[in-house]
Amino acid sequence: MRIGGDWLDHPGTVAVCAMLTAAGYRALFVGGCVRDALLGRPVGDIDIATDARPMQVMDLAEAAGIKAVPTGFDHGTVTLVSHGLEHEVTTFRRDVETDGRHALVHYSDDPAEDAARRDFTMNALYATPEGEIVDPLGGLPDLRARRLRFVGEPAARIIEDYLRILRFFRFFAWYGDPSQGMDPEALAAIAGHVDGLSRLSRERVGHEMRKLLMAPDPSFAVAAMRQAGALSAVLPGSDDRALGPLVHHEQALDVPPDPIRRLAAVTGDDPGPALRLSRAESRRHATLRDAVGGTEGAAELGYRFGEAAALDILLLRWALLEHPGDPRQVEQVRRGAAAVFPVRAEDLMPDLSGAALGDRLKQLERRWIRSGFALTRDQLCAGGDG
Repeated sequence: MRIGGDWLDHPGTVAVCAMLTAAGYRALFVGGCVRDALLGRPVGDIDIATDARPMQVMDLAEAAGIKAVPTGFDHGTVTLVSHGLEHEVTTFRRDVETDGRHALVHYSDDPAEDAARRDFTMNALYATPEGEIVDPLGGLPDLRARRLRFVGEPAARIIEDYLRILRFFRFFAWYGDPSQGMDPEALAAIAGHVDGLSRLSRERVGHEMRKLLMAPDPSFAVAAMRQAGALSAVLPGSDDRALGPLVHHEQALDVPPDPIRRLAAVTGDDPGPALRLSRAESRRHATLRDAVGGTEGAAELGYRFGEAAALDILLLRWALLEHPGDPRQVEQVRRGAAAVFPVRAEDLMPDLSGAALGDRLKQLERRWIRSGFALTRDQLCAGGDG
């Protein structure tokens, strides 16, 4: 079986592979680029596994006039930039010692040893520069069936790196088939080792959770995450019951996924400390959760928060309050977002100033909103109600 694509035939990719193979080394595409090419999805990062050692890769690149950056030199990775395209070239490795977060590796000449240290069978697929699939662990049938399985014993893979617990749910959300359910052995191993998640940095947890919540529909994976005890381990006090309805409303309105909007459906507490969110992300989460409990109508939401944030609030209200959804409210949001309050402070001066001026402006603004944004400046300033 072969794969193809523009990325495979890119001059930079061809040059990197030719550089390695001309020197007698192997060059095998691995991981996401192979998996996504097989699924017909866009290929992002290009990873190449080789039996050449990092210093040999650096020397070959210098001789070939290819820019080499030792991005992960101690772990066997060199980034090669050829014809403007980045390629991560990593020496075949085998794990010698792991501690749940880091691994001590030795270089290898055998792609089967390299495959055995990877997380899931669908990520242990390789391809030659010509696109011929190399499948040391039988991952191709799993990928075709959208079946997510750990490489080897699930508990052993998890103990090596506890981040694999979160990666399991993230990859299932993107590549798994909910109709088939999840691998029961994997779920049992996860449930038995969720305490290990506390050993991970908040940055790593936040990175994985963002990717999980960006999946087209992560609700099944997040529900399984809750049942296994992993959700409460990373987000104490969370409740995912509104996530499925939120995704349904998003898809009905063709609204793109957004991790902060979806986090607001799962947790009312600030997830910033647990996930190392930015201050802006934490503020946005707080704004959405606070506004969900407000009494503003859809048009006023649009006026006060702008179209994008108001639509987020509207979707969250529908999901959290079990509302069937009303597309007419979306148009009301847009109308409110386009409305401009016609009265300015100068219109009420010098008769009013200070606190009295501010109070009068707020009073007139409320009247204008209640009118459906219909009252004009003259009507408001004259005290009429139109």
